[in-house]
Amino acid sequence: MVTAELAVVLPALLLVLAVALSALGLAVDQVRCVDSAAAGARAAARGDSTAAVHAVAARSAPSGSSVAATVGGGLVTVTVNAGRPRLGGLVPLPLRLGASATAQLEAAAGGAP
Repeated sequence: MVTAELAVVLPALLLVLAVALSALGLAVDQVRCVDSAAAGARAAARGDSTAAVHAVAARSAPSGSSVAATVGGGLVTVTVNAGRPRLGGLVPLPLRLGASATAQLEAAAGGAP
């Protein structure tokens, strides 16, 4: 009696566990996008080269992410996009992971004193 019930419940529990672990992975990737955008914005605000800003941001971004930096009005904005995530690596989700961070250029980097 218990064996039949366990045989029915066990796959459902494994599915719930897989979905929960995938959601945790998505949350970790989102936090990595936020951190890498902030690090890239800090590097750009210091006056680092575009290649250095991209390297700093890409270092902590999820694999396969794109990094873009724009400068205007004494501000620099770095955007990191991780693309479309997949649930469990199989099912595409209608989400986009990414973040952007903005920082004011420092005086030595061409910003206002």
